[in-house]
Amino acid sequence: MTSSIARNPIWSFPFFFFFIVLFSPWSVRAEEHPGSVPSNSSSQEEGRIDLASLIAELEGVNPEIRAARQRWEAAKAVVPQVQALPDPRLQLGYQRMPMSDPLQGAMYGFGQEIPFPGKLSLKGEVAQREAERMEQEFNATRLRLIAALKEGYFNLHFVHKSIEIVERNKTLLLQFEKTAKARYSVGQAAQQDVFRAQLEISRVLDRLAVLDQQKESLHAAINRLVNRPPAGPLGTPDEIHTTILTIPLHELSQRTDAFSPALLATAKGIDRSERSLSLAKRQYYPDFDITALGLRNDRINDNGYQVMLGVKIPLFYESKQKQGVREAMAGLEGAREDFAATRQDLLFQVKDGFVQAQRAERLITILRDAIIPQATLALQAAQAGYGVGKVDFLTLLNSLLTLQDSQLELHGEMVNHEKAIARLEAVTGQPLIGGLLERK
Repeated sequence: MTSSIARNPIWSFPFFFFFIVLFSPWSVRAEEHPGSVPSNSSSQEEGRIDLASLIAELEGVNPEIRAARQRWEAAKAVVPQVQALPDPRLQLGYQRMPMSDPLQGAMYGFGQEIPFPGKLSLKGEVAQREAERMEQEFNATRLRLIAALKEGYFNLHFVHKSIEIVERNKTLLLQFEKTAKARYSVGQAAQQDVFRAQLEISRVLDRLAVLDQQKESLHAAINRLVNRPPAGPLGTPDEIHTTILTIPLHELSQRTDAFSPALLATAKGIDRSERSLSLAKRQYYPDFDITALGLRNDRINDNGYQVMLGVKIPLFYESKQKQGVREAMAGLEGAREDFAATRQDLLFQVKDGFVQAQRAERLITILRDAIIPQATLALQAAQAGYGVGKVDFLTLLNSLLTLQDSQLELHGEMVNHEKAIARLEAVTGQPLIGGLLERK
């Protein structure tokens, strides 16, 4: 009975027409536009989240950024303190000297310690350089957290796109299963086609569960950065567009040397250590102490005064001042080594981010302009061939999975490119908008 139906043109024509309609190019037309808005209602109900508004919120409420700002404010408040003279001393007393004509009466006056000229100004310069270093630390912290927020945002975008693509392919797999069952029922397909379709549907459900977990984890990570409850809702990221990096590597390296907050912070550390060394050498010079007293002699009902000048002698300079200079010199050498190590690390990050961005640009072009169109045509041809029995189910399934993997790879490279740009902006200390041309 089955073979007669297959050989009968009256039966085969409607069957062939059914498969052509079911597997027509319209069923994958959405695949030709990977950047289209998802059609599921859950994404629309969540609403869109804007990256710029998230960054503004991050800068205003992130505890780490606010703590870095307060450390900077505290460091600035140290400068006038160390530049001021030590607090004066108010002195009150009473004297009585047993003499033939006893001297007795009250004493009153004040004393002031005066550091050797230049010490206070050097202390102020050390504190000022430390405040400037804390300012650069604040800028580095802010840029680092903005880059982390951007990476989380782009990762969330990729997860949403992956869910959208996998959901669309799940719909196609359900159609494949239905068609395989129909063909198996009339003896035109093997039962393994049905089993393979069901297996792929189960794998899709497993992948969707993993993607849903990743989405919730990224929601919590982004909410943590913007100081929201981790379990709070977030929404769907806006569409992103790849960008072309036109700034050459040597210019990015020059920008890093000139503007990187992390590098400028270590440079300020060198300046601070140099001033600390000068201050340590200045400790060999003595400090002074001036005391002025008014004296009262009650016996003769008369007043007098007394002025004294004290000098602090650096008597133990071998174990104190000399070791202080040694400490300052070691601190200066350490600061210079920190600067060299930080610069090498930042230049490596620049090179790494630059080559990652270049690689992503090349792959995006190949995937978008060659692989995905070819995979779409291959899937359409496989659909038409399977409908007339010229292509087996495995070829049809592989065509679908190849297209899915290519689309996921395209969005993954788009996200990797934007993440590399975000890291470059954090390292160089400048937005790269002026050197970026948007490519729709």
